[in-house]
Amino acid sequence: MTVKKIAGVFLLLCFSVARAQTLPSPEVFLGYTLGTKYTAHHRIVSYFENAATLSPRNMKLEKYGATYEGRPLMIAVISSPENMLKIEEIRKNNLRLTGLLTDKPGDKNAPAIVWLSYNVHGNETSSSEVSMKMLYELISGKNASLTGWLNNTVVIIDPCLNPDGRERYVNWFTQISGKFPNADPASREHMEPWPNGRSNHYLFDLNRDWAWQSQKESTDRLKVYQQWMPQIHCDFHEQDPGSPYYFAPAAEPVHEAVTQWQKDFQVSVGKNHARYFDAKGWLYFTKQYFDLFYPSYGDTYPLFNGSIGMTYEQAGSGEGGVSVAVGSGDTLTLSERIEHHYTTSMSTVEVASVNAGKLVSAFKTYFDDANAGSTNGYKNYIVSNKAPNTLNALLELLKKNNIRFGFAPSGRSLSAYNYFSGKTENININKNDLVIPAAQPKAALLRVLFEPQSRLSDSATYDITAWALPFVYGLQSFATKETVISAEMNSVVPVKQIPADAYGYIIPMNGFNDTKLLSELLKEGIKTRFSETPFSFNDIKYAAGSLIVLRKGNEEKMNRFLMLAGSTGNSADPISSGFMQSGFDLGSDRLHILKNPSVALLTGPGVSSTASGEVWHLFEQQLNRPITLLNVADVANTDLKNYNVLIAPAGNYPFLQSKESATDIKRWITGGGRLIVMESAVKQVAALDWGLKLKKPAEEKTDTSRPYADVKNYADREKESVTNNIPGAIYKMQLDSTHPIGFGYPGYYYTLKRNENVYEFIKDGWNTGIIKNREQVAGFVGSRVKDNIRDAVLIGEIPMGRGSVIFFADDPIFRSFWETGKMMFCNAVFFTGQ
Repeated sequence: MTVKKIAGVFLLLCFSVARAQTLPSPEVFLGYTLGTKYTAHHRIVSYFENAATLSPRNMKLEKYGATYEGRPLMIAVISSPENMLKIEEIRKNNLRLTGLLTDKPGDKNAPAIVWLSYNVHGNETSSSEVSMKMLYELISGKNASLTGWLNNTVVIIDPCLNPDGRERYVNWFTQISGKFPNADPASREHMEPWPNGRSNHYLFDLNRDWAWQSQKESTDRLKVYQQWMPQIHCDFHEQDPGSPYYFAPAAEPVHEAVTQWQKDFQVSVGKNHARYFDAKGWLYFTKQYFDLFYPSYGDTYPLFNGSIGMTYEQAGSGEGGVSVAVGSGDTLTLSERIEHHYTTSMSTVEVASVNAGKLVSAFKTYFDDANAGSTNGYKNYIVSNKAPNTLNALLELLKKNNIRFGFAPSGRSLSAYNYFSGKTENININKNDLVIPAAQPKAALLRVLFEPQSRLSDSATYDITAWALPFVYGLQSFATKETVISAEMNSVVPVKQIPADAYGYIIPMNGFNDTKLLSELLKEGIKTRFSETPFSFNDIKYAAGSLIVLRKGNEEKMNRFLMLAGSTGNSADPISSGFMQSGFDLGSDRLHILKNPSVALLTGPGVSSTASGEVWHLFEQQLNRPITLLNVADVANTDLKNYNVLIAPAGNYPFLQSKESATDIKRWITGGGRLIVMESAVKQVAALDWGLKLKKPAEEKTDTSRPYADVKNYADREKESVTNNIPGAIYKMQLDSTHPIGFGYPGYYYTLKRNENVYEFIKDGWNTGIIKNREQVAGFVGSRVKDNIRDAVLIGEIPMGRGSVIFFADDPIFRSFWETGKMMFCNAVFFTGQ
């Protein structure tokens, strides 16, 4: 061997040794073997930070946000050194392929982008461990195959989408587990306590929040996701400990907006996974349970954004621990869970690399079709600007999802589909009505979010079946096959300047933004009145529930009032007198000063954690006001006189199980308290003989012509079960807008119904929200429950002494995306009992 060759070998050895020294494996860095214990989130962060410092040629680390509890959210971008030198150009080029960036044409001869999302559910913990193993394998240079894959592939790793939930689980498990892992399922280390680690700080399921982005983690993540728009996105989960592994292709129903290319490529990915699992003798299943319909999942949302979106499910979850005995007589270990997720992770990168050219080319075609408007039967969606506060909330959602919109420059007439009537008819478009063009990069997502009625290929779906935004926001909307010229504007209407020297101010209750202002006024101690009847001033009509703030009595706080009203963009109309043109004058006893309520929320075992989290988040993050969280188990020992309002979300409450157990809570209500019950809690109240009764379906008459009607095939049991199901359908309700709960509404309301419970009209109380004959407007409802959802009350108030029970049979603030119900729920808190 020549001296030159010897020197070259020596240099190569030195480089290899240096690289091995500077890039420790997770085991070396952490001091233990992956799978023997759970890794705390801060140590996962440290490992990624260390890798970024030591391997800048192969990766870059980007911190894109933080959780509610302050933990960092981050992605690692990994590729070959050559690609990393031009990674920003690769990112921009990818956006050019979508049409989201239009500075110049995109080049489809570019690397494919694969995004791996780990640990969206906090107690599905194995995948964050996998993230470190993946990072090391991809950038260590030890595997020649991986080096080749990264020449035409960019891999993005998000090690943990839900750090707060994961730490809740990991801290609990670490504190209660012993020296030796106990595989006995009855051991306490497999009995995760309420609220468990699945959800984030506010107990939201982040895997159902992709489109709605109600949570900080989702909003921060989607900002960076929109900057990359990957060709493949994989979401890693865990399921029951006894289940085999699940990977694509998905089950029916698959939404019709998913293209044949996307479905076919899922099959290609699944076959590659199967090749590795077969070689190991591992069990797996496909095409079962996990469908592609609801648009806000970590697989469907990417699909409607041009990606190949997929869910992977490993056995384990919160019951898994470090090892757990399963029904087959085997023991499932954390190490095995890591190995399975690692295998599908690597297999995905491999498929992407082998098919990089096809992936990028098909990706470009997808967006070419979207921008040409060939993927939607409509040309435009039009939304009325008559409720500007609510419309602005919709605009925020569109902005978060990078959906383009404009506003009608002038009025005109045309034929369009009317969402509220369900018919195609001639309509008038007004100047500044919102116009959303169907031909745009986000055409598929727009189509799905605005479709009046989704088509189900299989009724056994995993989630809600209706979510059309016109009903979610309660905004009059239309879809037209004619092109409407729109002009970009910054806002629907200019913000009014509020004069500072008026006798007083009137604030119409037109949307949740007005509720936010009311909350702030009460917190600040600004005396605020409301009228229980309609009135008019200076030819302007004001509905019942309108707020009045007078200068008299608020002299020292007027500047604060004007600042709050101006900064929130609310309409605060100045008045020069207390003498009304029609209706009662401002000194009438039909106007009431609102009191700032003291509100408590029931939580703890037996209560739906997600339902209680919705209320908690609404108060703290949207109304910007405190709320007391009470454990259900402590209610009997709590002095409820300290609270005006007690909220019982969906759950099972021991103190509502019988008349005897409800004695104390009834005494509190009759003394002036207001109990707000929701969903299943309403059913408990209905069993107490407090004036509310569950409406039972009429007894079916025996059909003598079909003597074998009850004889069913065992194989059809799943299809038969959905006949009693209502996973999430939209119904139109008649709403009494003279009742405080209905203040600010036009006499109707669209509710998302997720259970079959409806109630008989109450005799001694207020049937505020009723459903008449066949008012379903969207979604799936099982045949056996459909006929009973009619001629019933769903929202109402039962007076009891000086207090009352207010009930919502359906969740009016579901997942915090059901915008139209938020003001109604808050009306029950702020207006009733005044």
